[in-house]
Amino acid sequence: MTGLAIAPQGLAPPDRPRERMRALGARALSAPELLALVIGPGTRGRPALALAHEVLRRADGSLRRLSDRPAASLAEVPGLGATRAAAIHAALELGRRLAGETPGEAAPLRAPRDVWRAFAPTLEDLPVEEFHVAILDAQHRLERDVCVTRGILNSSLVHPREVFREAIAERAAAIILVHNHPSGDPAPSADDRSVTEQLVAAGRLLDIPVHDHVIIGRGRYLSFAEAGML
Repeated sequence: MTGLAIAPQGLAPPDRPRERMRALGARALSAPELLALVIGPGTRGRPALALAHEVLRRADGSLRRLSDRPAASLAEVPGLGATRAAAIHAALELGRRLAGETPGEAAPLRAPRDVWRAFAPTLEDLPVEEFHVAILDAQHRLERDVCVTRGILNSSLVHPREVFREAIAERAAAIILVHNHPSGDPAPSADDRSVTEQLVAAGRLLDIPVHDHVIIGRGRYLSFAEAGML
């Protein structure tokens, strides 16, 4: 008999994500189906779709929670392994970065909410703090996003030399400081206030004004400028 495609064992044709994507497009696929495509070939007796369902089950069905889990814990899923776990993490990180990109010409960052919209997709769910410097041009558009430190924020780690080096090289008109609080609460700590004061003073000396320091929480933010603390 010829001309008949044989479906992989255990999967009827409608349940094969690759064929469904070719026929309907990626948007028509469920999260487990998309995850199965990232995983690739399954193992003997356990197809990729079953692995994908198990991975999501362990994250309570949430891609956000899945992205917070270390790759090592994902690798413990029977049949997944370190390579497939790394591929899942890479795919989630690509999605996070895509969400943080602005299509076409960058919109001006004129208000704290603009900063939050630009940085929250990348920062709000990180398990550790990252301190970023948004380098602005004369029209307040984002020229570059520079990650200065990753880890606990304090004045010894965030030195004016590191913060303003790229700003000077790019001939920045101004900068905005941005960092996240993994706890989800954007209320500033004593170190946050101390670092901000130090960097605002350095900006005055260098004639590169610090327009704001925005702390990204989960679903919310705090702006030093808006709160009258700058």
